[in-house]
Order: sequence, then C-alpha cells, then structure tokens
Amino acid sequence: MAASWRLGCDPRLLRYLVGFPGRRSVGLVKGALGWSVSRGANWRWFHSTQWLRGDPIKILMPSLSPTMEEGNIVKWLKKEGEAVSAGDALCEIETDKAVVTLDASDDGILAKIVVEEGSKNIRLGSLIGLIVEEGEDWKHVEIPKDVGPPPPVSKPSEPRPSPEPQISIPVKKEHIPGTLRDALKLVQLKQTGKITESRPTPAPTATPTAPSPLQATAGPSYPRPVIPPVSTPGQPNAVGTFTEIPASNIRRVIAKRLTESKSTVPHAYATADCDLGAVLKVRQDLVKDDIKVSVNDFIIKAAAVTLKQMPDVNVSWDGEGPKQLPFIDISVAVATDKGLLTPIIKDAAAKGIQEIADSVKALSKKARDGKLLPEEYQGGSFSISNLGMFGIDEFTAVINPPQACILAVGRFRPVLKLTEDEEGNAKLQQRQLITVTMSSDSRVVDDELATRFLKSFKANLENPIRLA
Repeated sequence: MAASWRLGCDPRLLRYLVGFPGRRSVGLVKGALGWSVSRGANWRWFHSTQWLRGDPIKILMPSLSPTMEEGNIVKWLKKEGEAVSAGDALCEIETDKAVVTLDASDDGILAKIVVEEGSKNIRLGSLIGLIVEEGEDWKHVEIPKDVGPPPPVSKPSEPRPSPEPQISIPVKKEHIPGTLRDALKLVQLKQTGKITESRPTPAPTATPTAPSPLQATAGPSYPRPVIPPVSTPGQPNAVGTFTEIPASNIRRVIAKRLTESKSTVPHAYATADCDLGAVLKVRQDLVKDDIKVSVNDFIIKAAAVTLKQMPDVNVSWDGEGPKQLPFIDISVAVATDKGLLTPIIKDAAAKGIQEIADSVKALSKKARDGKLLPEEYQGGSFSISNLGMFGIDEFTAVINPPQACILAVGRFRPVLKLTEDEEGNAKLQQRQLITVTMSSDSRVVDDELATRFLKSFKANLENPIRLA
C-alpha cells in the first residue's frame, strides 16, 4: 500500500529552501501524518549542516572621532553566550579623546570575543567580536579569515641611486731634474711632432658589489642607543638606565595635532591686561545668594559675547579658505591624567553665567573620568585655556585647528596703579589685573582684527553688566 508522506515545515524554512530571503534561524514542526523533526538529534543534524548555518555578525573596531586611528578595549560589558539586544552596551573603547561605549546594532548572542579587554592599539576595522542570531550554535562559531584591519598605505619605494663610476686620477710622476740640454731637446721633439703628450686612460667603471651584511643591517642615522639599557619594570633603576613611558592614544594624537598646528598655521599673538575689579565684586554678590561661579566662567561669557559682536573672528580655516561659523561654541581646555581635552560649551553667548558654570563643572568631571561623548568635544569655534589656577602669570597657547583663535589666560594678581581722584590728586590704587594672550591664525584673523577683538573683550569683561 502506497503511502504519501508530507513534511510540515515552518514557513521560514520553506523560504530558505526555495531561495527566498528570511531569517537565518529556522525550525521544523510536526507533520500532518505525525512525523516530526524535534530539537533533538535530527534538529542538531539540520543545525550543524553548513548550508543552514548563518554567517555571524561582525563587530569591528569603529571610528568614534574624526582623528581616531586606533582604539583600546577597556572593558567588555557582555560575556560570551549572553543575549544582546540592539542598543545594549557591548564594550567600552578608549579613543584618542575619551572612553566611549560601543552599542550593539543587532539582536542576538555574543558568540565570540576576539579581542580581549585591556588590548591596546587596535586598528580601525579590526574584528573584535562576533554575534550570532538567537538559536544558533554560538559555542562553535568560526572566526572569519577574511576580516582584518585595512592595510596601511605603503609609501612608494624610492629608487636607489646608481653607484657613481670611479674615475682614476692620474698620479703625478715625480720630476727628475736633468741638464738644460735635455730639456731643450725634449721641447724640440714635441714641436716637430715626434713626441705626443700621453693622456691617462680612464679606469674601467667599477661593478657595484652587493652590500656587506653589516651595511645591509645598518640602522637609521640616530638609532636607539644600546647603552644605557632599558630598566626593568617594577625594579629600581640601575645607574645609567632609562625607562620608556607608554604613550596613550590621547597623548599621541595631541602630539600629532600640536606639531601640525605649529608647522602649518601662521600664529600671531596679541596680549592685553584686564581689570577684574567689577567681576570680583559681582562674584561676591552672587556668592551671597549661594550662586557659585568662577572668574573663568565670566571669561567664557565675555569671549562668547565678543564673538557675537565680531562674527569675523568666529571663523575657521577649512584648508581652502575661511569659513564663517553660524554657532558660538567655546572649547574649554581641561587638564586630565591622559592629556589635555577640550569639552565644548554649546551656544555660550545665549547662556547665563550660572548655566555656563554648571556646564563647565559637569563637562570637566566627564573629561577627567574619560566619559565625554564625541559630540561633547568635537567641533567648537573658539578655545580658552586658563592656567591661572596653577600660578602662571601669562603664556601663549597653540591653536586647535580648524579653529582660528585660542585665548590663553593667566592668574589675576594685585597691582598698584597711580591714578587721579575727582579733584585731580594723584593716589595709589590697588587693581586686580589678569593678562590674556590671544593666538590667532593670520590667514583669517590678522593683527588689526585681533587687536580690535581684544579691545572689545577687555571692555566686556571689565563691565559685567554687558554680559547679562
């Protein structure tokens, strides 16, 4: 008796078998005649078959800032075999600016951590982990062999100069003095053509020989010294040794950008002294109302207001020409253990002093904790660096491209000034002065414009009522 068998299948499996797209995980259900394929041996057979196994989702080292070239895996927030949903935090990555959380973009199971936490200098595009869809065998996921960081751009090889031919230099024969008669006879023979002057025959061109092993392994002009040797970590330094200090991603990027700035941006400098008497008085009045603000908050506000009054200074250089910016975002330099970071006070001209103070405190803490988000430090139209709290009277700062200006602020100090009272009598009066120095990109902010900016900035800072 003939019997007809029917296999009842999940529609997803049918779509897979006939070639229609669908989810990679498939399942079988009980058939019409009671024949079934359960999640036992037969299911394992289907699931282990290569043509039913889906490709894992690759987690690659992302670019989390415009200047990022490498990243460090600080900590994995998920374990292998743990379920993840889109938006879940997978790991913490240290960029050249801060520690940023990498979120999952798909649902599934974290199948494999390829790069362990604590790993450093991971190139962009490198495989750091794998995710499989729920229901797939995550324990036996295979690492793709075709995934790796993009190859570095190779420099064109310079042609080796051809060896110069060796030219033999004729050796001067020692002249042996003879009698006067011999000399006259020799001259006569030359005049009659019986004796011709002999010229030295050039030596054959020397065949270039292969470099010796010593020459082939020769290092650069200034090789790393062998003596003194490197000291052993964790042990006292021996006499004459040195210790290598590992550079963080942040410090390497800072070094690169500072070098590029000083090498490619024509810096010009202008300095002015500002009287802080009125600012200190307003600050004391605010303290009575339990409003705590710093002198630096007034400086940020004064710079933002001045930029609003003089939009020609609120510009940047994009490589081809000046670009006037539609926003006034002040970058504030914050010193951290890993280097100098510049969180941004957005739309500073529209903020009040207290709001600026709260923003500076919050962003400074996030910068020191390495928790700044990319949008909190990328961009900016004008920078301020204040070293007054470290006792520095005045200094010059390096421009942060593509910005055009940075204001370096020293400490405020008491200075005796000879002034006149209303009756014209001379008297000594103590003033609280602060010295500010603006570094400007001469391509977009020339000396005359920078001078006018500092004059307006000084007037705004010395009259806090203008900052309201």
